[in-house]
Amino acid sequence: MRIGILQCDDVTEALQAKHGNYPKMFTGLFEGLDTELVFSVYRVIDGEYPHSVDDCDAYITTGSRYGVNDDEPWVHQFKQYIATLYACNKKLIGICFGHQMMVKALGGEVVKSPKGWGVGVATSVITQHKPWMDSSIEELALVVSHQDQVTELPENTEILAASDFCPFYMIQIGEHFLGVQGHPEFSKCYSQDLMNARRDRIPAPRIETGIESLALPVDDKLVCRWLLDFLR
Repeated sequence: MRIGILQCDDVTEALQAKHGNYPKMFTGLFEGLDTELVFSVYRVIDGEYPHSVDDCDAYITTGSRYGVNDDEPWVHQFKQYIATLYACNKKLIGICFGHQMMVKALGGEVVKSPKGWGVGVATSVITQHKPWMDSSIEELALVVSHQDQVTELPENTEILAASDFCPFYMIQIGEHFLGVQGHPEFSKCYSQDLMNARRDRIPAPRIETGIESLALPVDDKLVCRWLLDFLR
């Protein structure tokens, strides 16, 4: 299976030497789970897209420091492309910014949350089990890093995981779009370094709580298996 990574940002240069860039994080996440996976990277942030939606069997988005409501040419182009993928029945996994963009592109709403930043490890309750999910799992813990949140869902959307802080944490739209607000590709070490790098915009108490939460276990490998089973 060929998976297209739609790259919506770069890891800040100061952190790249230690953590690598976003495509490396994703390929590392899937490494060892399926030896037949092939990845192609498309820098959509620079306007780079596949020649055809059929160049890959499925697609996955990275997160981004940008928001889906930003008035940036590449953001508008990306929104149109997500709508095209949906119309063409292509499998897509949206992570964080991508999760929000699939909602925005299909008629839902995303806003800057009055609850503030979500950082560190967040735990959500599984509200519905799909065949590609482990039915024995009742909660899901992943690293998060977001300020925007989905507030209104498009048609044909099912909520798969939720929390009081993030009611639309994991969703499925139709049979081929899956959105996750959390970051299975982020390590705890990267999460902490990213929080520290954003002390100019995230309140200190929220950062301290987020760093403390990194002591909790995360379900990154489990979610990775779910993502692959969904794409299959």
